[in-house]
Amino acid sequence: MWYENAVFYQIYPLGFCDVLVNNDGNNKSKTGEEARIRKVADWIPHIKRLGADAIYFSPLFESDFHGYDTRDYTKLDSRLGCNQDFADVVKNLHDNGIRVVVDGVFNHVGRGFWAFRDVLEKRENSPYKDWFYINFGGNNEYNDGLWYEGWEGYFNLVKLNLKNPAVTDYLLSCVKGWVDEFDIDGIRLDVAYCLDHDFMKKLRRFTDGLKPEFFLLGEMLHGDYNTIVNDEMLHSATNYECYKGLYSSFNSMNMFEICHSLQRQFGSEQWCLYRGKHLLTFVDNHDVNRIASTLTDKNHLPLIYAMAMGMPGIPCIYYGSEWGAEGVKANGSDSSIRRSYDTPVENELFEAVAAMAKAHRESRALCYGDFKQILLTNKQCIFQRSVDGERVLVAINADSQSFTAHFDAGCGTAVDLISGEMHDFGGGSELKPYSAAYWKCEK
Repeated sequence: MWYENAVFYQIYPLGFCDVLVNNDGNNKSKTGEEARIRKVADWIPHIKRLGADAIYFSPLFESDFHGYDTRDYTKLDSRLGCNQDFADVVKNLHDNGIRVVVDGVFNHVGRGFWAFRDVLEKRENSPYKDWFYINFGGNNEYNDGLWYEGWEGYFNLVKLNLKNPAVTDYLLSCVKGWVDEFDIDGIRLDVAYCLDHDFMKKLRRFTDGLKPEFFLLGEMLHGDYNTIVNDEMLHSATNYECYKGLYSSFNSMNMFEICHSLQRQFGSEQWCLYRGKHLLTFVDNHDVNRIASTLTDKNHLPLIYAMAMGMPGIPCIYYGSEWGAEGVKANGSDSSIRRSYDTPVENELFEAVAAMAKAHRESRALCYGDFKQILLTNKQCIFQRSVDGERVLVAINADSQSFTAHFDAGCGTAVDLISGEMHDFGGGSELKPYSAAYWKCEK
């Protein structure tokens, strides 16, 4: 499957394109320019140099405010442009060997969603009243004279009734429209941990027949990913357990934390949870602080990417973070972590991440290999990824001092897939301060 050895690049379009906060339908950005989604095409050379070969777009479709409050699943958000603009962008991406995955926000809609507006107008006489969870005898904070279920109590996010066949049939027709009109390659399911399992099974059967190797990724914040990542539902899920373990291990100088999670998830024991599965690996995204603002030691920035690219999973890089952009959520606002950048930056961090992304994508061991811990201290770790006779040792030294590692590598020399330099294991392996290596062992 193409996604198993992909490197993803995530773009939050409404922030990336610097659009107006509230959608008044005038198809304008803050600067007054139209078709802002076409900005993505200008970044294609940068994305390719980074080594990403797939893009995950956060919400794109017509919404009230931030994209997760959908008004119309069939129409590109008017602040970004029109459907043809996005179709052209996708074709351009495909022509450059870049796959496209879009956000599917199917748990809830915005208050501006056409079917919900009909319910507010016609109440009990609306043919769409059973599309939602409504009590006409109640009320809500908008004083509509009715109560309805909102996602996690937010009444601006109206929960859909995914048990209603009319709702699921409508959503599947929209998915087919996305494939027919835009030729997308997959969907990331927002709050997949909330979604009805029967709906996800129906979606999997539908998309399996819609386009070969269509990718379904689910947002999971907690719990057992196997509940939705299986042969009947989704192909992958967001690995939030390791997201937390990654930055926490560096900030606390405790490599045991992330390695414990990796062993628990991907180790060789029968009880390990996700052996053979390809979860989405990330160091930040549109919902959390930028990793450059999270890490207490900026020297760890390339190292956390080395860990993310070297561990089992599908790496995903959030736009701007590849050059160390900073951003912190503040006072309930995500604007700092979802901002626009006029042009991409290609600095030393970018070059390091690009080298790691290339190494990951071109190594079967890093894409498909099992996980085995070789050496572990508070500030250093070495683990092995191996498949079909190919072995790669991922080595991290998070300390400000050099470290000499003594272990049996099972071979005399190796090539570092990041730097291209040869490495000799004889007499111990020196790891320079704040360094990382992917040693591909000779057979």
